[in-house]
Amino acid sequence: QVQLVESGGGLVQAGGSLRLSCAASGRTFSDYAMGWFRQAAGKERVFVASISTNGNSVYYADYVKGRFTVSRDNAKNTVYLQMNSLKPEDTAVYYCATMRFGWGYRTATNEYDYWGQGTQVTVSS
Repeated sequence: QVQLVESGGGLVQAGGSLRLSCAASGRTFSDYAMGWFRQAAGKERVFVASISTNGNSVYYADYVKGRFTVSRDNAKNTVYLQMNSLKPEDTAVYYCATMRFGWGYRTATNEYDYWGQGTQVTVSS
């Protein structure tokens, strides 16, 4: 079992920045590749970014590429999502999750098993 707790969400104006954190406990954090997803009201949960176990490899969805940066600190059992140049369309609940299988370009929710409770990000225009 892995427990994940996201934090850092909030209300920000368009063009602003936020940094989300996802703190893990339970099994060895460094064994898991991690992903970030988001879910806007009334829409499906979609992939945002992922990071390998050692942090050397990352993937981004096209709609956040160049604006968001995923990173991790295995000593702190935490994965981060730095979000810059935020847009109103980035408004969503953001979730972190552990990757179910080995590292790869995995964007489907069923490729991830443990999930946090989510943190709300609201970007005003």
